[in-house]
Amino acid sequence: MSLLGQRYASQEMKTIWSREFKIKSERDLWITVLKTQKRLGLEVTDEIISQYVRVKDVINLQSIDDREMKTKHDVMARIDEFNELAGNQRIHIGMTSRDLTENIELFQIGSALELVQMKSLALIKYLADFSKNNMDLAMVARTHNIPAQVTTMARRSAAWMEDLLFAIRHLEDLQKRLPLRGIKGPIGTGEDLNDLFGDAYQDIESEIATELGFGNVLKAPSQIYPRSIDYEVLTTLAQIASAPSNIATNIRIMSGLGLVSEGFSEGQVGSSAMPHKVNPRLSERVNGLTAILKGYVVMIQELIGNQWNEGDVSCSVVRRVAIADSFYTIDAILDTSMRIIRDLVIHREVIGRELEENLPFLLSSKLLALAVKNGVGREDAHSIIKKYSQLAGENFRKSGVNNLFELITTDKSLGISLKSIEELLASSKLLGSAKKQCELLIKEGLIKVGSNSDSARYSPLESL
Repeated sequence: MSLLGQRYASQEMKTIWSREFKIKSERDLWITVLKTQKRLGLEVTDEIISQYVRVKDVINLQSIDDREMKTKHDVMARIDEFNELAGNQRIHIGMTSRDLTENIELFQIGSALELVQMKSLALIKYLADFSKNNMDLAMVARTHNIPAQVTTMARRSAAWMEDLLFAIRHLEDLQKRLPLRGIKGPIGTGEDLNDLFGDAYQDIESEIATELGFGNVLKAPSQIYPRSIDYEVLTTLAQIASAPSNIATNIRIMSGLGLVSEGFSEGQVGSSAMPHKVNPRLSERVNGLTAILKGYVVMIQELIGNQWNEGDVSCSVVRRVAIADSFYTIDAILDTSMRIIRDLVIHREVIGRELEENLPFLLSSKLLALAVKNGVGREDAHSIIKKYSQLAGENFRKSGVNNLFELITTDKSLGISLKSIEELLASSKLLGSAKKQCELLIKEGLIKVGSNSDSARYSPLESL
């Protein structure tokens, strides 16, 4: 188990990538193959199959490791262990190591993707609830981190939701397309099983595909399946991480401005030196985990298009580390993001004060439109309003008073009266289509969540 798995991942994800789960899944595959081979004419009794079934859950990792130290071959060690437990040598007939490992690894990937899909939809539910609760909370929107116009907290979270929904659609498409390698032998031609059973050997592939829940089986892979499949899997995980990482980045920025803060539990400490600190530690964790995930994408990228003829094992060490750890990482990112959204403290007074202080600047584009309606050339109006905005900004920094409206209304060339500004402030157009956009995203998100009952009731556990 890696440090990532130990410290950050959920028990469900750790189970999928545990050695015990993999070994048991391999033994189930061997038994399925053996049963099908018996049906196709292999001389093996029901009692022998039963002996394998009886001991399939007896897993001694130390014994397997000791065997591998002798054989220097991980699959042979697991074959020897299972055979000795069952008192027979009837598994793995006509198979090569990759017939076992490639299919089970794809099964693990498929199982892990199901968990990621469920948790991604659960995060959508958290974001939809958050958006509903903050639908009318107006706040300063920032571009280049500079106050720009007026938005709402819900509109900001709706943008995160849309990013995640787009990624989920890619994830679900990948789940439908994800193939099983099949039982193809050492170079992919199926020669050994064909020698034993003729074309009927393909029944074995059908059986394991059904057993493992796959609708697609590769037709002509080599000893290994194309590593571009691994690359798409990990880039899909990175795409899923995009919205959570953006959430975390924005919460870190908003925390620094005092607009929000992460939940602070009884006994929690923000800084060993500065007692006042309430740091956005979970948001920082999400950003850090995303950086790790991107690193694993680069590692897997090195494997694509790098296969020697029908196969080699240069990819093994990279895949052992990168694939499982990538799933541990996205698992932690999703769980942590849900905890952040669930416990986020919104400082409405600070948000309102920041909005009030910056409001004249946030309306500069509307002031420009008023001047144009009054017959002022657009570029002339832009130049004048820019000049007054800079003056008002300097005054605001010195005195804390924003006098942009006063400067604008005293310049008769713009034709903008105090009354027209008051009418502008009283209108419902300051937020554009923010509410409508939020409502559309909330509806779309909740429909998607409704397709997965587990996601609607999922709640992440606490962690370190």
